[in-house]
This record gives sequence, structure tokens and C-alpha cells, in this order.
Amino acid sequence: MQSKYNPKEFEDRIYENWLAKKSFSAKVNPDKKPYTIVLPPPNITGQLHMGHALDQTLQDVLIRWKRLQGYEALWLPGTDHASIATEVKVLKSIEEKEGLTKDELGRDEFLKRAWKWRDEYGRIIVNQMQKLGSSCDWDKERFTMDEGCNQAVTEVFVRLYDKGLIYRGNRLINWCPDCKTTLSDAEVEHEEKPGAFWHVKYPVVGSDEFLEIATTRPETMVADTGVAVHPEDDRYKHLIGKKCLLPLFNREIPIIADDYVEMDFGTGALKVTPAHDPNDFEIGMRHNLEQINGMNEDATMNENAGKYQGMDRFTCRKEIVKDLEAEGYLVKIKEHPHNVGTCYRCSTIIEPRVSDQWFVQMAPLAGPAIDVVEKEEMHIIPDRFTKVYMNWLENIRDWCISRQLWWGHRIPAYYCESCPEIVVAKEMPDVCPSCGGTHFRQDEDVLDTWFSSALWPFSTLGWPNQTPELDYFYPTNVLVTGYDIIFFWVIRMVFSGLDSMGEKPFDDVFIHGLVRDANGKKMSKSLGNGVDPLDVIDQFGADALRFMLATGNSPGNDLKFQVERVESSRNFANKLWNASRFVIMGLEGELPELDGTEKLTLSDQWILSRLETMIAEITAALDKYELGIAANKIYEFTWNEYCDWYIELAKKRLYGEDLEAKQTVQKVLVKVLKDILRLLHPFMPFITEEIWSFMPNITGLLVTDQWPKEEKAYHNETAVGQMNLIMDAIRNLRNVRAEMDVVPSRKAKCMILASDESVAKILLEQSEYLITLASCSEVIVVADKNEVPEDSVSAVIYGAELYLPLDDLIDFEKEMERLTKERTKLEKEVERVISKLNNPGFVNKAPAQLLEEERQKETKYQEMLMTVNARIESISTKIK
Repeated sequence: MQSKYNPKEFEDRIYENWLAKKSFSAKVNPDKKPYTIVLPPPNITGQLHMGHALDQTLQDVLIRWKRLQGYEALWLPGTDHASIATEVKVLKSIEEKEGLTKDELGRDEFLKRAWKWRDEYGRIIVNQMQKLGSSCDWDKERFTMDEGCNQAVTEVFVRLYDKGLIYRGNRLINWCPDCKTTLSDAEVEHEEKPGAFWHVKYPVVGSDEFLEIATTRPETMVADTGVAVHPEDDRYKHLIGKKCLLPLFNREIPIIADDYVEMDFGTGALKVTPAHDPNDFEIGMRHNLEQINGMNEDATMNENAGKYQGMDRFTCRKEIVKDLEAEGYLVKIKEHPHNVGTCYRCSTIIEPRVSDQWFVQMAPLAGPAIDVVEKEEMHIIPDRFTKVYMNWLENIRDWCISRQLWWGHRIPAYYCESCPEIVVAKEMPDVCPSCGGTHFRQDEDVLDTWFSSALWPFSTLGWPNQTPELDYFYPTNVLVTGYDIIFFWVIRMVFSGLDSMGEKPFDDVFIHGLVRDANGKKMSKSLGNGVDPLDVIDQFGADALRFMLATGNSPGNDLKFQVERVESSRNFANKLWNASRFVIMGLEGELPELDGTEKLTLSDQWILSRLETMIAEITAALDKYELGIAANKIYEFTWNEYCDWYIELAKKRLYGEDLEAKQTVQKVLVKVLKDILRLLHPFMPFITEEIWSFMPNITGLLVTDQWPKEEKAYHNETAVGQMNLIMDAIRNLRNVRAEMDVVPSRKAKCMILASDESVAKILLEQSEYLITLASCSEVIVVADKNEVPEDSVSAVIYGAELYLPLDDLIDFEKEMERLTKERTKLEKEVERVISKLNNPGFVNKAPAQLLEEERQKETKYQEMLMTVNARIESISTKIK
């Protein structure tokens, strides 16, 4: 082993060896139980960020653990085509390099460029994952637009359409004016932004009355087709059925009654704009109101906006408000911050828009997805996210799945050019079933990226073909993901798996939080507070980053990234390296395994019992997805119990002449170290694999070895209790010596005055530990305090007081020499301060605060001088 821990020397080499040996490969094996995790596929536009690092570390811990437990463990990797993000990146590249727009390039040529871009850049994140140590079965890697996944997407679309669950309709959708595509509700992020309520008069036709309405979006007035009031609102009952005049546009619109209106919110009168608000759309459908679209796809005002045509929507807002005020319609403006929907990709404010789109009818699919959790057939960890999952499904709206993009799965719908017939099929039909026509055009739109991602747990295993892998590895065991994509992805995989496979896609959903910066803020490019995992790996090694992420993880909770914690993890790796090197370098020749015939000391029995307990507790924590607890337990056991205590306790036998005792302690050292490496491997795979290669009696790789089993024969609570007592005694004795600044080489008699005879017996029998680690010259038991020298210091432990005579601890002549020097120094300080305070020039000119500081110094130095003089007087009697 190298003398110093340097992860750069072996991490890449070890990963290449794992790949060469197919260490991560999983196959259909009837003799083993399968354990499957599908990787949440990162976007091909992306690079590894700290959120990926956390997500993948947690998955890798689980899959490596199960692999060691003997499961046929498959971690199935892949990447996502990411329709919107990829199209934006490719278009930007084309525009910058060639000056061409998407339309100028044409669909076929654009798709060629997109595939080329994917081939060039799409594997960047995969290579970065390997730097982190992710043990995926790379031979089974998939892509959401590969041939098999494409076949699965088409199959599901056609099946859902044939069941009546996919339909095309003119509905209100979320529209991104920048990306120029629809978005599902889950793809809209809500941000609180400053805003206002503009109160506007709507004159009632044929009277002097008017309705006062309050709106946050005056620009949508161009598309108003009604005003709604509550049917029980006495203020407005007499107006129901009448008409009012739309300000600025002089268009008469009906006054209608609808229960949706809240009487005590705003003015109780609501302008209804069916083509620009989802709630207004529903009101408009109930009352058969006209739908007027006031905007173009880029959110500029269209021909229905009159003189405002061509204006940006927010410019139009200002102009309309100005005109309302000029014509006497504006009553007041009230500041009102409110949530505004923005595109999850580009953060542009979205615009509700009526459009012909494809939708999935969600109610029939949501029911089974609710049942599977209510019946506890699928578990969400931590449980508090079950409520989030349920609330979303219980209030789910139909899913708009069509996107106005070119990169993605093209919708398998074909329009007959001779009649209105639409044919949904796996391939273009030959003949129209309605008119017999033979000319068709395929729908221009592609499917929402999440439509293909929803099929990920089974499409990646070969579905719709009934493959051996699908039979063996599905359903998967756990999905590991952040709480931020429960709606985007988790729910869709659940209802898709239940509908297509008739079975849940996974047993458990393990939810983790986000990685935030050291101040608790979300990491983002705009804030400039992101941390590149690769930079951290380059500086500290992958193991240190992984261990920091694991130890800081608590299911469902966010984690702060602190470089100090990465340094601490690297220090732990360094501690393990040095301890392992000490153990391994001390071995001579072959070392047999422990076989139960050895004469084990108390410390041997203690460490083996503690190891057995740790194996049980760490395994139990991993079973409950408490990965942070498991990591902390192995940290504490390795650093504190094995390195700081057992290795120190072992040194006397290691360096002694008793060959049998020496070999026994070496066997125990190696046995415990091997199991530490096994327990730690899922968290820190590189350093453990490297150390493993130097261990005696090793033929294979650690990655495919065995998880340690509890060995009840080593369970020994008596030894643990006795050793805890001894360690407590040693700690207390060390603390006393440290407080007195006694050098370790100076030995002192330890006198035990016990209130519990069993405690005295244990300390006396195991006195060699106190002699070795607490610098005791001898250990004796006294019957009462009269036998203890008057000048002694004491330490209290359970059942006993421990005394150290001062005569043993202190060289009085040297101490007198030190104290004499200290007295001279303090006398000079006192003299200096007094002189300063007796100087009128200083006292009269110095600020009050400075004078008070000098007086405090005089008091402090006088007190210190008194203490030193008293100590000198006490010691002088001993020297005489």
C-alpha cells in the first residue's frame, strides 16, 4: 500500500477494472432473488450536478448493498431525450453556427442535427456518473427514443386511445410563449410576483348601474365574454340575465350566475375570459360562452385586440390601464402579490390558451394508483409524502400530452386528406376506414417527454415484448427520487405500470430532498451558488463526496452542501487508509482465519461483539432506507472503536514476544477490518476495494463479495460492559492528566477506591489497559480514603473513584522553575499597569473605556500573581 491516501492514484483504475470484470452485470438467474432499481434518466442536455450526485449515491449504496447480500442486483441506466431542453439547445447551436431557423432547416434535417448532437454530447453525463462510482449495468443502458422505447410509447398510446382514454380536444392548456409549446400542469412552476388588482367599471346596459370587477390581468379584457356573480348574492340578483358593456371595446356581454364565484372575495363580480383562464374556461363551458383568443403564440396581441394588436401582452396591459383611466372606467389600483405560473424550463410566464391538443383522461387511471397506496401494496418513504401523492391524484386534471416540437416521439395519429377521419395506429394506414382514401399526413406534434418516461420501469426491460428480463426483474424494488418530481414522474409511472403491466412498477418509493448551498439556498445557475461534483471529486475524491452526501441524508429532507463536511469525510478515508496500512504492513506470511480456538482477550471479545451489533444495526437501518444513520454508525465504529481504541489496545500484543497472542490479535484485526470494508463498501466503494486488494486470503473483488452476517457466537454483553467501564476509566484519567499538562511519558500510580467491588475487580484484572493507555505505573485498590495521599487528583467513574498522587504526576523542581519564571513575568506586568495608571498624563487623556481596560488588567494580573505565589509556597514545602 502507498504510504499516503491519494484517491487519484486508484479510483479510475478500479472503475475500469470493475467494467472489465463485468462486476455490475445482472442476468436472469433462477437461483437468486432479483433486486432492481431503474435510474431516473438524466437529460442528454445535462451535466452531473449535486442533485444527481445525491440521487445516484443513494441508489448506488442500495444496489451495492443488495449485490453483496447475494441478490441478482440490476441498476438499469439510461438517458432521457428531454424534448424541450434538447430542442432549445440544438436550435441555439444551429442559429449561432449557421444562422438558420428551425423552419428554414426543415423537420428532417433538424432531426438529423438533433441525433448528431445527442451522439456528440449525450454521453457526457454518463461518463460523469462513472467518475462518481455508479455501479450501473451499462450493457443494458437505454435511451427514451431508442427503438425499443419508441415501440413501447406507440403501443401505449394506441392502447389508451382504443380504450377511450386518449382524445383530441379544443381545451384550455398552458402555453409557453418562449418555447412555443404546451405544458402539462406539472410542468408549470408557480412563483410569487408583485402584482395588483385593477378595479374596473363594467356599465350595465340600459341602466345607470355598473359592475365593479377586480382583475390581475387587464390585457385579457380583449377576450372577455361574460361577467359572473354568485346566484345567492343579493347585491347582483337583479342583474342576472342582463348584459353589460365591455369597457374600451363596446361589446355587450352577458351577466351570468355561477356557484364558482366567491361572494366575499374581491367585489363578488368576476370577469369571464374562457380562452385565457382555466376556471373561466369551465364557467364558459357551463354557460356556453363564446371563446375569444386575444393573443398570438408569442404572447403578442392578435387581431381580436383591436388597436392593441401587435403589442406584447405586458405593454398592452399598461396601455389598457392608461385608456381605462382616461375614459373613467378605472376605479382604483390595489397592490396584490400573487402566484404566477412559469415554464419549468425557461421561466417565462405561461399563458393559458385554448388549443386543439391531445389529452389523457386521468380519472380512470388515477383510481388504481390511489388504491395501490391505500392498500399498502406500494410504500412511499417517508410517509408524509403519501399525502402529497394522494392530493395530486384526487384532484388531477386531464393530462395534455401533445407538444409543438420536432424532437421527441411523434404522435401516432394520421389524418386522412380526403375526409375528417383521424386514424390512431402503430404505423401509417394504407386505406381510410371512412372514405377509402389512401393519402394521410401524420400529426406534426410530439408527445410530452414524461409520456415516455412514465413507461421507464417496463419499457427498459423489453415491453411490449414478453422478455425473460421483464418476467424476472419487474416489478422493480425501489424508485429513488427527489420530492420535486413526484408529480412529473412518480405518479405517471405508477398509473402507467398498473395499466400496461397490471402490476405496480415498484414496491417502494424512496424520496430524498434537494441539495442546497451552505446557507440553505437552492442551488441554481442564476444565483451562481452551484457546486460542480466533478470539482469536488478532483479535490477530495469520489468516496469523500459520496460519504458526505450519505451521512447528511435523511429521507425526504434537504441537505446543505458544506465543503467542511467533505473535508471531514476525506479525513475519515485517510484514517481508514492509515489504520488499514498499519494492520496489513504488520502481517507476516499467511494468516489463518479466526476459527474459535483462539484465546481471546477482553478487548478481542469486546470488538467482535460490537462488530456483530453494528452489522445488525447497519443492516436494519439500510432496510428502512435510513442510509444516513447506517453511514454514521459505520463511521463511529470505524473511527472511535476500531481505530482509536482497539488498534491502540492491540499494540502491546503486536509488538510483544508471545507469538500466539500476536497471531490472535492479528486475526481479530483482520477479521474486523474485512467486515468494516464490506459494511463501508456501498458508501465508499473505491477506497474499500483498493484496501481489500491488499488483505490476506483474498482472491476476488470486494464489489462481488458477501455482506457480513451476524455471528451470534461473538455476542458478549458482559465483555462490552466491562470494556466500556475500562474505557471510561482511561478517558477520565487522560482528562485529568491533560488538564494538568502532564506529559504521557510520566507514569503515575492509579489508586482505586470502589463502592462496587465488581468494578474494582474488573479494573484490577484488566490493569494492563490502564497501564498502557492511561500512563499508569501500577494499579492498586485501596479500602478507604485514608490510604490515599492528601495531595492527589481524582476522577469519578461509575462505581469507583480513581486517584493519582501529585508526587507521581509532577516534577516539583521543574515546576518550581516554571512557576518562578511565571511570577517574574506577572510582577513586571503588574508594575507596568500600575505605573501607567499612576501617570496623570495618561489618565487625563485616555478615553474612559481604555482606562477601564487597564484597571481590569491590573485586577487580573494581581489575581494570577496570588495564585502563582500560593502554588510556589505549596511546592516549596515538598522540595524541602
